[in-house]
Amino acid sequence: MTDATFATRPTIAEIDLGALGFNFRSVREFVGSDVRYMGVVKANAYGHGAVECSRRLESEGIDWLAVALVEEGIELRAAGIKAPILCLGGFWPGQEAAVISHDLTPVIFRADLAETLNRAAAVAGRTIDVHVKVDTGMGRVGIRPDELSTTTDRLKACANLKLDGVMTHFAVADDLEQNDFTNSQIEQLKAAAEYFRERGFALTHIDMANSPGAVAHPASLGNMVRLGGVLYGLGGDVLPTEVAKPELRPVMSLHSRIAQVKTIAKGESVGYGRTFTASGDATIATVPIGYNDGYRRALSNKATAIVNGVLVPVVGRISMDWITLDVTSLPEVKVGDEVSLIGSSGDARIRVEDLSAVVGTISYEITCGISSRVPRHYIT
Repeated sequence: MTDATFATRPTIAEIDLGALGFNFRSVREFVGSDVRYMGVVKANAYGHGAVECSRRLESEGIDWLAVALVEEGIELRAAGIKAPILCLGGFWPGQEAAVISHDLTPVIFRADLAETLNRAAAVAGRTIDVHVKVDTGMGRVGIRPDELSTTTDRLKACANLKLDGVMTHFAVADDLEQNDFTNSQIEQLKAAAEYFRERGFALTHIDMANSPGAVAHPASLGNMVRLGGVLYGLGGDVLPTEVAKPELRPVMSLHSRIAQVKTIAKGESVGYGRTFTASGDATIATVPIGYNDGYRRALSNKATAIVNGVLVPVVGRISMDWITLDVTSLPEVKVGDEVSLIGSSGDARIRVEDLSAVVGTISYEITCGISSRVPRHYIT
């Protein structure tokens, strides 16, 4: 975090695009160069900034990008992104023209949506690439294997669609104790791809490996893998601990500065609900970040922050706009001192995974939850 005087609240998320590029190169070297790579930038690139991260990944040679929504794909095209973009969530009726005009590739998980898109493509005089998602056990969206015959017949009638790829999504690729289930999903997708080919569809892409699949399940690679969390350095709680892993660097850090320092006496309390009471005279620092910024209320009295290179406890209940720290151990602490909520300073470090472990979630939810009220500052 820079030492410049802030004209705005000094709470920022710093995004290291150099680390993003490093992570992509590291995973590509680990997995191999004989498959294509799709960078998943949905949900604002897991909170890191979809446009900026897409630009960096495009410059690094990523083959595809993936979003969840048509709206997210449009945002990337408006920013000048040229790479192929897969819409993992398909499209909603009424979005066909946007899919076509912005050169997006939708995932098809219902045959009627394929027919809707085909009619719009015919009107536009275009042939549109699509990928079909097969539900091999995730149980969310996708065409079940026992529906392939009917789906194939309906797709055959869609003269303005080209089936470019077939895909699935793993349910437990991160849990090696459930390898039998993952292997079953792999075999089901392979069988589905063969089924489509036997019926005259010339598939280009076979896509099933997510981040843990790509790292831990070589049989799942197909000819394209989807990299999500590992691109952002979030492998600590989503990759199996028992396997070798590529080196990853954290991409996001979260910083603010102290707004006020005060001394309270033994027995005084801090924050809503009086959940922290000083056991002796204490020095309390107030910092302008709260749960509306995505710093979760569940971290109250459990998390730590870094001030002047030292870990200090978050005390009292986290409110919408403020947190309070016990900085009694830092006699030189003052207003304006930097506070790191995620990141490192000296020998002290707080990882996203450390926060997710405290609140019982995964790192993805933490970074996705850093709100738009927190400016992203990009470094290369």
